[in-house]
Amino acid sequence: MSKLEKFLIKILRGTSDANIDFDELRNLLSRLGFEERVKGSHHILTREGVEEILNLQAKGAKTKPYQVKQVRNVIVKYQLKLEKDDE
Repeated sequence: MSKLEKFLIKILRGTSDANIDFDELRNLLSRLGFEERVKGSHHILTREGVEEILNLQAKGAKTKPYQVKQVRNVIVKYQLKLEKDDE
């Protein structure tokens, strides 16, 4: 199991939302097909076929817990998965 897969499982478990690295989360979302644009401190991520727009802000090096929950909800709702070549 790759490091990225383990990180995805950590997000989906929801037991450590306050301890999710911001850059790792951005990398995961990129691998899941999201496109990112930055406006000030806001990282806005969109993906074709996903209605929600994710707006992330770092809190130090970590992601805000409520934003991790939003990401988890989108991943579950749309059943997003890593492609085999991302391992």
